[in-house]
Amino acid sequence: MSTQLLKVSGISKSFPGVQALQDVQFELNRGEVLTLVGENGAGKSSLMKILSGIYAKDAGSIVFEGTEVDIDSPKTAQELGISIIHQEMNLMPHLSVAQNIYIGREPRTAGFVNERRLNRQTTELLKRLGITLNPRQTVGELTVAKQQMVEIAKALSFDAKVLIMDEPTSALTDSETETLFALIAALKQNGTGIIYISHRMEELRRIADRVTVLRDGRYIGSLDKGEIDIPTVIEMMVGRHIEEGARPEAREHADDDVVLKVEGLGTRYLLRDINFELRRGEILGFAGLMGAGRTEVARAIIGADPSEGGTIHVQGKKVRIGQPADAVAHGIGYLSEDRKQLGLLLERDVNTNILLASLKDYTGPLGFMRTGKGKQKSKGYVESLRIKTPSINSVTKNLSGGNQQKVVIAKWLARDCDILIFDEPTRGIDVGAKEEIYRLLNELVAQGKSIIMISSELPEVLRLSHRIVVMAGGRITGILDNEDASQAKIMDYATNVADEKE
Repeated sequence: MSTQLLKVSGISKSFPGVQALQDVQFELNRGEVLTLVGENGAGKSSLMKILSGIYAKDAGSIVFEGTEVDIDSPKTAQELGISIIHQEMNLMPHLSVAQNIYIGREPRTAGFVNERRLNRQTTELLKRLGITLNPRQTVGELTVAKQQMVEIAKALSFDAKVLIMDEPTSALTDSETETLFALIAALKQNGTGIIYISHRMEELRRIADRVTVLRDGRYIGSLDKGEIDIPTVIEMMVGRHIEEGARPEAREHADDDVVLKVEGLGTRYLLRDINFELRRGEILGFAGLMGAGRTEVARAIIGADPSEGGTIHVQGKKVRIGQPADAVAHGIGYLSEDRKQLGLLLERDVNTNILLASLKDYTGPLGFMRTGKGKQKSKGYVESLRIKTPSINSVTKNLSGGNQQKVVIAKWLARDCDILIFDEPTRGIDVGAKEEIYRLLNELVAQGKSIIMISSELPEVLRLSHRIVVMAGGRITGILDNEDASQAKIMDYATNVADEKE
């Protein structure tokens, strides 16, 4: 039997005004993890939608198990044995694990669903996959990681020979990611071919047997496991060299440079005695494991979560912040880790989103918008932040993740916030877009803005932060100058709870 499962040659796809794919090729073998990488807009999603029958190709061929096939619908893809797990999960939270896996294909007796057979069938499938789940449990009660296991079981219930996974670890903790990787290893042993799409470069070293790189809708090249070198992959993705391991220069600060001082801040359930200072023109990084309390600190500062005790000083003046509007009034802008839900109105245009936090500045006495003044301001930020959009009237949801993030930044700059809190500023965006965000953050602090940056990526924390606050168990366990910091030292502080570190 041939080891080759899938061969794609000369695939092209265009939409009105856009050439999404041009002459793309790749191969997938049995029991192999092929990692597909590329910047946002590189064509990864379009290619996967062609393979899963959502889009029709304009040109090219798909050979599956030695036979050329025409995948004209998702049903055809499933019948062939090609299943896709999308980044946004497609489960029904009110139904059980078993009902979700076999929806529309339930075993029936006299026309009625046979629940006993359904649950037994699901138990056998889960056991075969090495997944520990109760088939009767309601999916809405499961963690994100376990819901993802349900998605995988559902895909493999169609006897999938090819499993496409789109950013599968984007919402998982480290331990949940390890569980997923163990499952992927088991699937490889069973001969399943896996196409794995990810922005996380460190995952390539862990699970990739080969890497295929796309850029601007074109095939750039493939590397075998022994050839995978992260700087090389990044350069293939973006078409230019990107400096890894760079650190910010140390900054000199006077005593009156403190723009934000937090003392004794606490919350009812997690935070205890939070003390730190943010200085003018500084990026203050916050690091720690999942659940350490980093986001909770940000939310307590801006009044999104009630605090119990503690004081906040802005520009040397004690302030009371009871709600986010108070924070904005004191010049503090918060960029949430979930920009789509909490940072943007995705169905509205770029102009509206940029002006969202400062509408009163562009509204006349009768409540009408001064459209000319506002649009001029928006165009200025689109140009200065290099936001890639056809116009300020374009719908925001059509922008790439990196450009959506820049729109959120523009919103707070338009509000003239001197203190910016970035919560996971590069989550879900590609390497090239990350570099743009990094450049932008450095430009902002050079202009005198002050930034708190919360990030789960230690290389990012070290790359940008002048000082690093490390948290564990709702407390600050250490504050490091960048020149004294390392990933090992940060993890040492991050795994020491309470008062073990001074």
